[in-house]
Amino acid sequence: MAELRQEDSKVEVRGWEARYYDLLMNLITFGWYPKFIRRVIRDLELKAGDRILDLGAGTGRNALLMREYIGDSGEIVGLEIGPEMQAQFLQKSIPFDNIHLENLRIDELLPYKERFDLVFISFVLHGFIPKKREQIIKNAYNALKPGGIFAILDYNEFEVDSAPWYIRFAIRKVECPLAENFIGQDLKGMLERAGFGAFETKTYFKNHLRLLKAKKVPKEK
Repeated sequence: MAELRQEDSKVEVRGWEARYYDLLMNLITFGWYPKFIRRVIRDLELKAGDRILDLGAGTGRNALLMREYIGDSGEIVGLEIGPEMQAQFLQKSIPFDNIHLENLRIDELLPYKERFDLVFISFVLHGFIPKKREQIIKNAYNALKPGGIFAILDYNEFEVDSAPWYIRFAIRKVECPLAENFIGQDLKGMLERAGFGAFETKTYFKNHLRLLKAKKVPKEK
């Protein structure tokens, strides 16, 4: 297998694809994506007053959906580095004082320490090489309060060779090589080594997509 390179990633969307990202997602999924992501946000089981860190926050679509649950007393901090995505996030969040955007890379050391109840990352983690995935997981652990939840929405673990043709096509022709590597990786094992446990899983799209929730467990001294 060829060496994995971060340059092959497709998660940092720029240009016209970024400007029309929400519309493109709606079109290429034949209108399925808006209903799907609303269901996922419901499955996060958010509460009023929750403080949320959104890694790779994109256009702000997810932030607005999460705000419906946390209300005025909660807080959402989105991290996004794409200029086109940032502009859409800022436009969407104008009416809300408790949604904030930071221009920070999620694969570099972040400044947050035990600040958030939940860290959310949606279809972003697969687009990083394993070493950077480990840093992102470490960032999530550090940012969470004790007992906080790291919620990862991404591809589930499955045999790509045995998947339906349209799944194989999407993974091998549309996605970057990092995606298939992610699908074959023991994500729970990575999370356990970082200090997470008490996993909860919900799957979608015939088990090919997964919401994995992991609780921050205090590390033994």
